[in-house]
Amino acid sequence: MISIDSGPPSADQLRIGDCTVTLSSREVMAPGARRPRRLTPKALGVLKALLRCPGTVVTREELFAEVWPDTLPTNDVLTQAVTQLRKAFASDDEAGTAYIETIAKTGYRLLVPVRVVELDPDVATDVAVEPDVAASAVAAPVTARMRWRRIRRHVLLLVGLGMLVALLVMAALLLQRPSAAVASSGVLEDGSRVVGSPQRPYRLITATAGFETYPTLSPDGSQVAYEADSTARKGSTIKVQTSGNAPARPLTDTPEGASDRFPNWSPDGREIAFARFAADGACEVLIASATGGAVRHLTRCDGTELLSFDWTPDGRGLLFGSLAGRFAHRGIRILDIASGQWRALAYTVAEDSFDYAPRYSPDGRWIVFVRNPQIGDLWRLPAQGGVPEQLTDDSAEIRGWAWRGDSRHIVFGRRVDSEARLYELDTQTRMLRDVGIDDAQSPAVSRHNDMLAFVHRKAQFGLFRVPLEQGHPGTPERLFASNGRDGQPMLAPDGRQLVFTSDRSGNYGLWWADLTRPESLRPVEGLRPETRQAADWSADSTRLLVSGRDAQARPVIYEVSPRDDLVVPLPVPVAQPLQALYAGDAAHVLVVERDASERMRLLLFDRRDSPWRLLGSIDGVSQARFDPAAQRVLFTRLSAGGLWSADALLDPGSIRQVSEDRPSRWRYRTWTVARNGSVDYLSNRADCATLFSRLTPGAVPAEYCLDADRLSAGNGFSAQPDGDALYLTLAVADGADIGVMPLAPAPAPVFSVAAKALFFKGK
Repeated sequence: MISIDSGPPSADQLRIGDCTVTLSSREVMAPGARRPRRLTPKALGVLKALLRCPGTVVTREELFAEVWPDTLPTNDVLTQAVTQLRKAFASDDEAGTAYIETIAKTGYRLLVPVRVVELDPDVATDVAVEPDVAASAVAAPVTARMRWRRIRRHVLLLVGLGMLVALLVMAALLLQRPSAAVASSGVLEDGSRVVGSPQRPYRLITATAGFETYPTLSPDGSQVAYEADSTARKGSTIKVQTSGNAPARPLTDTPEGASDRFPNWSPDGREIAFARFAADGACEVLIASATGGAVRHLTRCDGTELLSFDWTPDGRGLLFGSLAGRFAHRGIRILDIASGQWRALAYTVAEDSFDYAPRYSPDGRWIVFVRNPQIGDLWRLPAQGGVPEQLTDDSAEIRGWAWRGDSRHIVFGRRVDSEARLYELDTQTRMLRDVGIDDAQSPAVSRHNDMLAFVHRKAQFGLFRVPLEQGHPGTPERLFASNGRDGQPMLAPDGRQLVFTSDRSGNYGLWWADLTRPESLRPVEGLRPETRQAADWSADSTRLLVSGRDAQARPVIYEVSPRDDLVVPLPVPVAQPLQALYAGDAAHVLVVERDASERMRLLLFDRRDSPWRLLGSIDGVSQARFDPAAQRVLFTRLSAGGLWSADALLDPGSIRQVSEDRPSRWRYRTWTVARNGSVDYLSNRADCATLFSRLTPGAVPAEYCLDADRLSAGNGFSAQPDGDALYLTLAVADGADIGVMPLAPAPAPVFSVAAKALFFKGK
């Protein structure tokens, strides 16, 4: 049994394992940590209860009675307190589970020794100073005038240094001062009274029950053009509206059966370019007057995926990203509007790369784009071409981006946990700043005054089971209802256990349940799962491989035993593992990685060796699944839509194409394989929000509308082992509106502000 070396924890400082805990300040200093980590009062209360009996199990009931007396707490509050303690004790390379052990269905116990830190008494030191030291050090007589000049020089130097320090401090305080919007937070400045609900920094200019997306702003920021879904005509049209609350007007008449999408305002504010899609896959890029009227044809884009274009700074051309479909082209090109001639930009393009959403900086010097939007990062290259330079390194799900008017800062949307948020990137320092808007994506910024428009989408997704009879979907059945956002439901091979991601407890995490016992639902502690990659079950249904990130946002692969609350980070021998799955047995693991050269690869490892032994690889893979029925690996590629297969050893000679066009490049995660070998795919079309297809080699996939109105999430679902049911997430509340707000001035570096102030003072 573990005991406290020096009696009960009555002292203020304790040594718990390798960590030092200061009870009065609620601070924990872990080895390798740069600064102390502060506990919440409830987490400290749980720690004190565990300290009284180290090595002994303290039950949940005892903890509730001591830390939450006279209340009716849920298990979630205790789980969150223990999770915070583990994070506080964790070093940079481990998860903190070595300190506190979870005893399933019982409670917790402290595993490490505890001792009181004895503080040394302060030692006072008297320093004697000899008189007349300065006088005796003078070797030659110094006149009063020379002495005064020397003193004045030192005084001026000290005054100058003091002014410089004060100027730097003032600049830092000014930069960190909250914006004016904070003043209207609902509380008076003196903190004495509440005067109303806090004011949001933005306002919504649309308020319908449908979807308004892809905003673009006129150069002066006074008008917004956006894509609006039309329920009556099962398509979308472009609407133009002032940034106030005036009624919207259609840009042009959209033909029946067509959809107008991706509006883009010209630099002079006179025209709007957009794309028109027909039901048969035909596509063309058009230009219309911003005030309405005639429409001009510009180019064809039939069968394309991920269409993207932007105006050149002079307004004489359009800048296109990589194009798929009938007119496919790899890399960025410029289309001259007057002549219709294409010019490819001269720069380095990797064979498997797809460069999306290129945009010129307002000063015309740079082009920034998203490379491989499925696992996207922002890249920059000179406007005349050259060698691309990577700006971010997150392999993130980027949801739109735009330049600010200073040609230095970029605003972009990114999926984080269960929501999308807006961030601002300084392209010189590579520093990120949260713009402070929840559930926001697809930003657009006016060219002249930094007015911001964005899509505000606050969707709620719930878990559903959909029965399949002879491939025909039945009525979806809701599972584990909540007010949170659920995603990535993965059913175990035993057909009983289900894991999924959710923020239903207030924090995003992984949840587990035995479907035969609904009361078993609980979170899995000790990890933060990745939103893009779903978990993968072992064949015996005892373990999971889960993609996640550590405290420094580095990708990690965890092996989880959900019944035992055991979470172990795996020593995967790659720098950036993005997905991991079992390759038929627990000894062999498939890993999708992005290497140092930004290439995507699928790797097969034998984990019985240390380090893991590489057995095979395939380049250009974006997503993979193991098919146990056929002992094969199914995968999608970055470079094209469709589905491929290879044998279990990833022999290049075994690669075959299973489907030519499904999954699409954008929906590369919305497919799954059941234990019986059936491959299912979810997509959508104008008349069906969630379309179900079963992919059969050599046959045209049968399509069934699973739900006409509710969209399914695009980050993973699973099938029952016999293929007779699907487990997926459907939107139970959804919609998107356009929000607008003026952007706050971009923060400038402190030393830059101070240097400018000194320069003007000197002049």
